Amino acid sequence: MNFSEYTKKYVPKINNEIKLIWENKLNSTNNLFLKDYYAELRDYFLSGGKRLRPLLTIATFNAFNGKPDEKIIRPSIGLEFLHNASLIHDDIIDKDNLRRGKPTFHYRFREYHKKYNLKRMSDIDFGNSTGIIAGDTSFLTGLEAYLINDFTGELNLTAINFYKTAFIEIANGVLIEIDMVNQKNLTILDYINMVGLKTGALIEKAVLTGVNYTKTGSKFNNELSTYGKNLGIIFQIIDDILGTFGDEKTTGKPTDGDIREGKKTCLLITALNGLDDSKKNKLNSLIENSDMSDEDVIEVKELFREANAIDSCKDLANSYYQEAKSSLEHLKSEIKDFDSEFFENVLDFVIKRDF
Repeated sequence: MNFSEYTKKYVPKINNEIKLIWENKLNSTNNLFLKDYYAELRDYFLSGGKRLRPLLTIATFNAFNGKPDEKIIRPSIGLEFLHNASLIHDDIIDKDNLRRGKPTFHYRFREYHKKYNLKRMSDIDFGNSTGIIAGDTSFLTGLEAYLINDFTGELNLTAINFYKTAFIEIANGVLIEIDMVNQKNLTILDYINMVGLKTGALIEKAVLTGVNYTKTGSKFNNELSTYGKNLGIIFQIIDDILGTFGDEKTTGKPTDGDIREGKKTCLLITALNGLDDSKKNKLNSLIENSDMSDEDVIEVKELFREANAIDSCKDLANSYYQEAKSSLEHLKSEIKDFDSEFFENVLDFVIKRDF
């Protein structure tokens, strides 16, 4: 089954499980504000997203289980809660108002503040405070996927350990990314180490969670880890490119955010290491300006083009694509062609995507 077929078959079922968890929370309280809060969390989680992580968990389970079994759908959504929780917090850190073309979670509650004319706190503080708590709520709610399902406690405990490790790795990756804004003379390896934690960890744990629930156990964890982590690195490299040179209507996010924040994306690091000294100094001067004009943003993009940063980053993504494909080749003898097609499709989707 290919990626498109998996998406059509399973995404509605994944969304239904997510919806069920949030509506249970909503229906468990009589407090009107909490009802609004949980309704917004439900709507935020269901407002879009590729569901790549639960799809990977389901597909890995099916491939190594020998046959599909829909009881994997419930534990597959755990890491999707962790993913969305990190996005809620990321958007507060990055001061972003849009995600997937719709208001970010904290911005929704800035609007809530205005709607109800709350006076004791500014709309920014109210939105950010509610968003921080919402991220925390989502982090913990994700564990319910492993506490209430049809698998044994032992298998669920292993999945919870993957969840815990992914949580720590994401936090470490984000902290390193925040610190990198102030660092100079960074290399692409510094970037890869950061995104391997921030983005690669979740995708790696998604495939490991899938195989965990099969009789195969941990026998193929090394190959699956290589595939998953490299897939995550590719995802982030392409995300960086789209974040600056993508179509805003397609990506749902403005293309000046990373530049204005001074994020050490693969584009920026490549350009800083590839330009001559005078242009490198100019780029540093522009990036270090916390009050960039639209013209400054345009100039940064031109320096990226001059350094051939887009093609260099695509080449970098391709090197990790080849590594992931090699690990997949080692696994092909253990999974049917019917199942391996999905994993190949995902690799191609991630490296070629435009949203």
